[in-house]
Amino acid sequence: MIVVTGATGQLGRLVIAALLRKVPAAEIVAAVRSVEKARDLAELGIEVRCADYIQAESWDEALTGADKVLLISSSEIGQRANQHRNVIEAAKRSGVKLLAYTSVLHAGTSALGLAAEHRETEALLKASGVPCVLLRNGWYTENYTAGVPAALAHGGVYGCASDGRISSAARADYAEAAAVVLTSDNQAGRVYELAGDTSYTLTELAAEISRQSGRNIGYVNLPEVEYKNLLVKVGLPETIAGLLADSDTGASKNALFDDTRQLSTLIGRATTSLATAIAAAM
Repeated sequence: MIVVTGATGQLGRLVIAALLRKVPAAEIVAAVRSVEKARDLAELGIEVRCADYIQAESWDEALTGADKVLLISSSEIGQRANQHRNVIEAAKRSGVKLLAYTSVLHAGTSALGLAAEHRETEALLKASGVPCVLLRNGWYTENYTAGVPAALAHGGVYGCASDGRISSAARADYAEAAAVVLTSDNQAGRVYELAGDTSYTLTELAAEISRQSGRNIGYVNLPEVEYKNLLVKVGLPETIAGLLADSDTGASKNALFDDTRQLSTLIGRATTSLATAIAAAM
């Protein structure tokens, strides 16, 4: 039995879809905060169990009978480590044979502000003694392609990444990697640094949007504070705006770069290209 936490989230749903191509639905459990939002998963024959990261007591039942668990990191910045602890401790009590965790690229040395909670979670995993595998995911290409309509509307891509190179991949690529690991043997103790096959700067991102749209879209590099304020102005919560601006600054120091191609090796195909991702967002 494989339990996927946060199964109705963007990554969780893609992992479920990838797992369904490998194992019967009866071997998958979707752990979700809202059972109502998972009705479509239940209709596929997947068992749905209610569990909330902030409710420690909910995880003992959610992980009953689990052989393997995919702990998809919480989206609640500042609360992640404590929430992840609830799942890890329940996994230990349940005798889970493998816990896979979606960490961040180069978590041990990363300059990204968001890496701190991932490092803390990795330390909790190590201390727990639960057999684990780390899926250190790089940036999602969708983090940038979601802004394609705005770039077209305003005639520019904005950020504070300077000329840092970003080795992103599509969420579906990372989801497929998680499914491969969860259905493979001898994964405990492994650490995967997962990133796209090729890298790009935000100037190159803007150039590809220009090529596909036939319009002149440039890249405007801003100081981090100004970029954060711009994101808040267009409607993002301050915490998320701060995270994205900090991540762009990290990208300027190549914190989102990796050229080891561990992701494509794991999934047995090339990662989704930037051109393909932009075309899907146009």
